Amino acid sequence: MMEKMSESSPYASKPWLKMFDEHVPENVEYDVISLAEMLRRSVSDFPDSICYDFRGATATYKEFEKDVIRFANFLIANGVKKGDRVAIHIPNSAQYLVALFGTFYAGCASTGMSFLLKPTEIIYQLKDSGAIALVTMDSFYEESVRTALASGKTGVKVVVTTNIADTLHLPGAVKWIAKKLGKIPHGVVEPVEGMKFFTYPEIMNNPEYPNDVPPDIEIDPRKDVAFLQYTGGTTGPPKGAILTHENLMANAKQVITWTEADGQYGKEIFISGFPLFHLAGMAFNLTCMNYASTQILIPDPRDVKMITSQIEKYSPTLMANVPTLYLMLLSYDKFQKIDTSSIKAYISGAAPFPSDNIREFEDLVGEKKVLEVYGMTEASPIVTMNPYKGTRKIGSVGIPVSNTDVKLVDTDDPTKEVPLGEPGEIVIKGPQIFKGYWNKPEETEHALKDGWFYSGDVGIMDEDGFITIVDRTKDMIIVSGYKVFSVEVDDKMSMHPAIELCSCVGIPNPDKPGSEIVKLYVMLKEGYKNNEETKESILQFARDNLAVYKVPKIIEISEEIPLTAVGKIDKKVLRAREK
Repeated sequence: MMEKMSESSPYASKPWLKMFDEHVPENVEYDVISLAEMLRRSVSDFPDSICYDFRGATATYKEFEKDVIRFANFLIANGVKKGDRVAIHIPNSAQYLVALFGTFYAGCASTGMSFLLKPTEIIYQLKDSGAIALVTMDSFYEESVRTALASGKTGVKVVVTTNIADTLHLPGAVKWIAKKLGKIPHGVVEPVEGMKFFTYPEIMNNPEYPNDVPPDIEIDPRKDVAFLQYTGGTTGPPKGAILTHENLMANAKQVITWTEADGQYGKEIFISGFPLFHLAGMAFNLTCMNYASTQILIPDPRDVKMITSQIEKYSPTLMANVPTLYLMLLSYDKFQKIDTSSIKAYISGAAPFPSDNIREFEDLVGEKKVLEVYGMTEASPIVTMNPYKGTRKIGSVGIPVSNTDVKLVDTDDPTKEVPLGEPGEIVIKGPQIFKGYWNKPEETEHALKDGWFYSGDVGIMDEDGFITIVDRTKDMIIVSGYKVFSVEVDDKMSMHPAIELCSCVGIPNPDKPGSEIVKLYVMLKEGYKNNEETKESILQFARDNLAVYKVPKIIEISEEIPLTAVGKIDKKVLRAREK
């Protein structure tokens, strides 16, 4: 049972409940089973349904599970035990799914690693997570992983390398020629002493690892760790958020009920550009698997040509992306001409989606098709969604999903709740909330209090329970005592006709210790020149549309704005530039 808010709380009445679609209950019942058991159920119910499509290579659920069982038996045969961590460091691919569910079948926890990490960052995550096994691309291995492993600072004992071509239906000679021509990224794998090395095809073709007898391992869905998912959290260096099997099963049920796909077992087709090492992509994947649906795997989210061709081929029913990727599709000629009517909702999250851009996108794909959501790693990840059928408020991230309580507290005094309509830190409670940070009790105590998770995000909740995100607490800019929410500035300035992308950060004010000034980074649209006239136009737009203390004092025009691997603007890189 969730602890209730005090009766005097403005959030105790749960104003969002009156905005729920008729098909959505206040609380949903979800299956408290392991993710391994979840897949077994899908295989049993829909053995011949297509599980995934990866660049034309497909597998039914029955075929997929055989690979999963073989990988699990491989892990166990090579000393990986229940509860150990397996790091997966590859793009979206069939191998990722096999390694992931093989990890679950072996009773282990997965830790997904961004393929943009540098050797020192790879060392940090492998060491902090205590990963025993690592699955990586041969090209990543040559580029950065070998350096990390050779440092002697990790506990990795088993290394599996793979290549994009390993699961493609190409003749051996064609694969060889493609590698020679550089069309398939590949790298040289020089083993590190003291570690066992395997290639993915060696494992999949080895009868010593049976593919018809799964390991007999008991998993407690409420206690056993499914993921150590690394995140910046609210403070400090990356931390491993502990997510159980129950956390993910609960969130999958919350989302699938919300989008009225419950009961559509084996019928939905999912497509997403989110990488699987990011929890948004992982949760989308697990929800697909839970409902025995087909998943279109996109290894490069910026490949709008591939995404468009897959939409034409499969007529997917649900899509999930960050706003920047939707805008890339919007500007792609072929996407503008294809039939997208099969897509019931375009789920958008992980970054703000400017209101004008939403309207522009919906002019093409259909009214009320964009479904803005709010979530984070520590929430498995979904917390709020705009109603699927009913009233939705563009620019907001929607209302709390079933089984979820939300309140907003003062950013300076978290013991005080703020009234509806005023900005405060978003605090969340629900079955999807994580269990704490791996080996970081102080950070856990800071983030989790009495079952409530203090998100570090600042939002405003209106009288209907809709939340608008205004900033991260660490992204707030303090100008002479005034709080400037960078998201508000970015959203407003993105409306200038010359701006393609923009992002503001706070930098120290040399004339006022303890105060900051607003600096705006800008990437111009094609056809606009980087000159004083353009800068003055942008500055005047800011003066006309923002309070004086929010107006950027410095405008820097760059050829490009740094993006994360997910495709959202990387303010962390911009702040680092200023330091």
